[in-house]
Amino acid sequence: MKLEGKGNAWALLPFAVFLILFIGTGVVTGDFYAFPVIVAIAISGAVALAMNRKETFQTKVDIFCRGAGNSNVMLMVLIFLLAGAFSATAKGMGAVDSTVNLALSVVPQNLLMVGMFVIACFISLAMGTSMGTIVALAPIGVGISEQTDISLALSMAAVVGGAMFGDNLSFISDTTISAVRSQNTKMKDKFKVNFWIVLPAAIITCVLLGVLTMGENAQIAQQDFNWVKILPYLFVIIAALSGLNVFLVLSLGVVFAGTVGLFDGSYTLMGFVQAIGEGMAGMYEIAFLAVLISGMVEVIKHNGGIDFLLHLVTNKIKTKKGAEFGIAGLVGVTDASTANNTIAIIITGPLAKNIADQYEIDPRKSASILDIFSCSVQGLLPYGGQILAATAVAGISPIAILPYSFYPVLIAITGTIAILIGYPSFKSKALSEKSLQSNAS
Repeated sequence: MKLEGKGNAWALLPFAVFLILFIGTGVVTGDFYAFPVIVAIAISGAVALAMNRKETFQTKVDIFCRGAGNSNVMLMVLIFLLAGAFSATAKGMGAVDSTVNLALSVVPQNLLMVGMFVIACFISLAMGTSMGTIVALAPIGVGISEQTDISLALSMAAVVGGAMFGDNLSFISDTTISAVRSQNTKMKDKFKVNFWIVLPAAIITCVLLGVLTMGENAQIAQQDFNWVKILPYLFVIIAALSGLNVFLVLSLGVVFAGTVGLFDGSYTLMGFVQAIGEGMAGMYEIAFLAVLISGMVEVIKHNGGIDFLLHLVTNKIKTKKGAEFGIAGLVGVTDASTANNTIAIIITGPLAKNIADQYEIDPRKSASILDIFSCSVQGLLPYGGQILAATAVAGISPIAILPYSFYPVLIAITGTIAILIGYPSFKSKALSEKSLQSNAS
């Protein structure tokens, strides 16, 4: 792929408006979530439509709608809705509580922080939400700290680290969905590449947590759990890994969770239907964000903004490794600016795809880079939702968590090493092309 020109820097003005509104409000108010992100994107989209007077307004609206209605974006939206439905129905019938209680019942009393990290990894992988994982586990982490000499900051860091593990890898995580759809590859293929890159980071994190909390014990009250309630989570993970279409995986997962809930009395039929609706409603904002951002990016691309960014990013890049570092840097900076790794991937995904095509980077690798480095930065932001949620429960400063945030730092290191050594080495270009052409997730 060759760039036709250096593009137009002024076309990036909508991005600048978004960052000023979002970050500026956060700096002034001290709350980075005070200004609704969807309003910031809507205003930025309006700025994009007001630019380029060479085109009629109707033409620019058509360009915006073409980008907003892109097939990959629509697939992403549908998957978001199904993922929300599954997460809500599984949680509503008690799957989260049963999974947590089962895990706590088998965790050795002298490895509590290692156990908390591993539990958070599995819960987030199954639920597909780092925030939901933190809300479920942070109070337990606080309780452990109160019974031992383990600091609250270390306990919360273990929970946040595990939550970012699943946020990065889960088949129903919005970050994974965004990364996969933007690079046009399969979820299971991206998972296989991504998993082996971050696994060493998870293992080292367990070792560090074990060493730092050696000799600390606490009596955890045993709570009841039901194996059957855990099965929907296991089904979704196994079915997705086996290569079943993601729509079938999530749809069957919803039916499975609802059936369990109906039989054990957790749901009435109407309660089950309402849980599906509430789960979908919880994904409306991120779905509309994806649509609005994609429309705005299409207008910016038409006006030459994407070409300018590509020229700026690739001007000094001479190698494939340099291009991969360029993608990592783009998504990392964007995430630090927006404090939301899903939005960061949606914004930088099209640009990353262009860079990946230009330097023949396998889409499985580019999707993994987007997800790994966005989750790494997100897990280290003291103004990010994950750390803020954990510290709100613990009643400590967000800065206190950072010295113990091993996992987010380690995945950045393992991700960097993977780029430097060219891991993984894909068997053939044919496999890469097959992955690119696939419309199944």
